[in-house]
Amino acid sequence: MEELDVIELYIDDEDFNGIDAISLVQFPAIEENFVALSQHKIEFKTIDVEKRVIIGLALVPDKEIYRRKGDYEYKIKFSKDTVKKGAYLFLKNFKSNNATIEHETTIKGVYVVESWLVDNPEMDKTKQYGLNATEGAWAVVMKIDNDDAWEGVKNGDYLGLSIEGFFSDKLEMNKEVLEDKLTEQEVSWLEQIKEILKDA
Repeated sequence: MEELDVIELYIDDEDFNGIDAISLVQFPAIEENFVALSQHKIEFKTIDVEKRVIIGLALVPDKEIYRRKGDYEYKIKFSKDTVKKGAYLFLKNFKSNNATIEHETTIKGVYVVESWLVDNPEMDKTKQYGLNATEGAWAVVMKIDNDDAWEGVKNGDYLGLSIEGFFSDKLEMNKEVLEDKLTEQEVSWLEQIKEILKDA
């Protein structure tokens, strides 16, 4: 079976991209470089039913996520540095009140009240709630004051958290795949371009 291309998504400061909202989701959705990763969801856990508080992982580093656009199948991933940068910018840019349902409907009364990067999974609060966090994962606690959203959580309509935003990307192709897709001349041109960029 042919190995799929892996596209690493990252945050480019010049393009002002990054994470814009966190969505309560059940089904996947993605559009071009607008990333809505509900298939990447990790189930959240309810911390306090009375207070309507849930905990979940918003993003996990280096996890390869299958995507398909037309006939093109590929995977995307985020590095630990990108997860960290995204989590910090999310708070710095005052996005903690930005929430959606299924990446379609903006909703009020759903917001982040705690946010942290998992340093030691064995000692982290996520372990207490049975979340399989890895080092560098972005954990959030969310308060759900919106009655309709809370009904959805209780009824199992929403099973996970999913980030959405705009990212830049770079393609990582293994050497064999690259050679299969490009002619010798094209490979030579790519090498020359790399040298020119390196000198610049």
